[in-house]
Amino acid sequence: MPDLSIIIVNYKTPRLIIDCLSSVRAHTRDITYEIIVVDNQSNDDSQAQIQAVFPDVRWFDMGYNAGFARANNLGIRQASGRNVLLLNSDTLLLDNLLARCVKLLDEQPDVAAVSARQLGRDHQLRPNLYTTFGQMRRAFYILPASESFQRQFQKLIPDPHFTDPNQVEWLSGAFLMTRPSTIEKAGLLDESFFMYGEDVEWGYRLGKQGRMLLLQDAQFVHLEYGSSTDNQQHVVTHLNRFKPQVQVSQLLWVRKQYGVGAYLALMTHYLTMVPIVYGWKMAVNLRGKKPLMADFDNQRAFASQVGVFMRFFGSTLLNKPGFYKV
Repeated sequence: MPDLSIIIVNYKTPRLIIDCLSSVRAHTRDITYEIIVVDNQSNDDSQAQIQAVFPDVRWFDMGYNAGFARANNLGIRQASGRNVLLLNSDTLLLDNLLARCVKLLDEQPDVAAVSARQLGRDHQLRPNLYTTFGQMRRAFYILPASESFQRQFQKLIPDPHFTDPNQVEWLSGAFLMTRPSTIEKAGLLDESFFMYGEDVEWGYRLGKQGRMLLLQDAQFVHLEYGSSTDNQQHVVTHLNRFKPQVQVSQLLWVRKQYGVGAYLALMTHYLTMVPIVYGWKMAVNLRGKKPLMADFDNQRAFASQVGVFMRFFGSTLLNKPGFYKV
């Protein structure tokens, strides 16, 4: 039995996976591991490219683009290791992080899962990554960014305080190591999620089984947007900072974890904001002596996003099992 099963989901990213696995091979010592790649209908020569360099890779085809949760669940079911690592294709290891995490899980049975801090492609620490559920929930509201207002808002949706500086409420699915025994108790990832939000919801259930640790003195590189043609952050405004697929998934998480009231509060907020942002823009136009209906691109984009959220309203409200793919 290997010490670790490394599970990577592929969607047309063979070059990234080869680079990722090369970093695993270069830096990993003192443990045994297997590599499982689950393919989301890439319809290319990913398997041939990857297994030409790493012939021991165990390859599984989903047969359709199943997203993150379902593909990882297949990998987990096929895993034979004492520990399981969910690892993004667009990640690179810098040191013997895997052995360190395996040792930590072996020596600290009260730890449910472990990860490390993320560096960008420039090897600088990626800022503003959420570590608590409260941080994420507060970010969902389109509210004044003033420091005093945010302090008051934090009192309404507070964060927990841990004595261990490494302890957090959830860990990114880009790098998350846990045990099969912990997964057996917590359950697999929720397969209603297509992409995004599934690791947050899973983190809540994993956290019920023990501490979640984000090692402050350990790092890995996360390039981001592995299966996207645009590997740069998209330019967003304060109003239009949500990507539809991301937010549909996050709204599903809020409904599952916090119930109908929290979900309806967010949806009411978004629906109320539509006339508010149009009215505000009209007032700005009048003050600037512009045509009343000028420059509404930002407002129309927001209204369109809310329309996408509304497509999933009934299913999310009733928490229906399904496939929440935009």
